[in-house]
Amino acid sequence: MASKLVSQTKIKSSGDVFHDLLRHQPHQISNISSHVQSCDLHDGEWGTQGSIISWNYVHDGKDMFGKEIIEEIDEEKKSITFKVIEGHILEVYKTFKLICHVDTNGEDHLVTWTFEYEKPHEDVEDPHSLMDVIVGITKDIEAHHLDQ
Repeated sequence: MASKLVSQTKIKSSGDVFHDLLRHQPHQISNISSHVQSCDLHDGEWGTQGSIISWNYVHDGKDMFGKEIIEEIDEEKKSITFKVIEGHILEVYKTFKLICHVDTNGEDHLVTWTFEYEKPHEDVEDPHSLMDVIVGITKDIEAHHLDQ
């Protein structure tokens, strides 16, 4: 059962800086947000399609792990697609993708996170609490860049 969950967050910091951090320096996010413990590169190079990275993060008060492949990068649209290939989230969902898209219109910057996932059955809840974590990380990154 394919599903989608979307969240948009306005940020005051630069959308370009946000996209660049997520693409080229996601390992720095653990220094910015308490939700992320670490981000490691397993294969490829930071910021390149096909690279494999892993995350240690906190979700619902528990330490979690996820490994993702950077499936697509669209520099023009400031969009990155991560496909989960290992980890806790695949214990709940058959497939899971995270897409981050940054829109910049003058002084306005909008970060859109989209989750595309497949539930094994209808009883599985949508990942609203995980989206809350991602939005929290987004706000932590914004606050970090505004402080600089």
